Amino acid sequence: MKTSHPSLVRAAARNNAEWCAAMSRSHGVAGEFGEQAWTAPARTPPYYPDVVTLVPGADPAALVARIDTSVPGASVKDSFADLDLTGSGFQVLFDAQWIHRPANGPGSPSGLVWDVAGDPDALRAWALAWDDGNGDADLFRPGLLDDPATFVLAGHTADGQVVAGAVASCDQVVGISNVFARDGGPDTAWPAVLDAVHRLFPTVPVVGYEHGDDLAAAVRHGFEPVGPLRIWTHVGRD
Repeated sequence: MKTSHPSLVRAAARNNAEWCAAMSRSHGVAGEFGEQAWTAPARTPPYYPDVVTLVPGADPAALVARIDTSVPGASVKDSFADLDLTGSGFQVLFDAQWIHRPANGPGSPSGLVWDVAGDPDALRAWALAWDDGNGDADLFRPGLLDDPATFVLAGHTADGQVVAGAVASCDQVVGISNVFARDGGPDTAWPAVLDAVHRLFPTVPVVGYEHGDDLAAAVRHGFEPVGPLRIWTHVGRD
């Protein structure tokens, strides 16, 4: 499948790579930006790739040479879905779509009080709400609060409970990830999150990526799929 909006996909891929770099730095892993990709020489945090390609037609062998495939879990975010990494011991984990929503107005008012987590206690409360008991709350470490482009958005009820949220990564676009609502799933989360994002960044387009039911939900809330991506995971060679 060809990219239908190449400039938007490049912007979304770069934004996502910056977010992956910030998350990795918070875990003590320093990645590197090159002409073709962002890469991390050591294993990145769970659910985060070791490579994010930034341009179409990246050199697969060169990318794989810059990461550690000796440790389980190495993965590549193939931002243009145009690589073949099977010869390097990878298999496709899933396919997805980059999504884009123009800066054309707020979402629906949610009745929640929104703020940006600004200290470790607020970040921890957000992470526990995001995780919902699955054991991954420690993924979000206080070092994230030092990144000037990262905004951890928390939606509170009147009594102060975090019940919805997302992470916003802002440069030329606002990348949205980790969208959640404690009740109601993405169809509850997106209108509230988009309202909060519009208040913070009223003139900046919103991007991200989704697949499956989550992609369908994003489309229902004003996003357009703009190009494919593919996640590869390392399984070794026979």
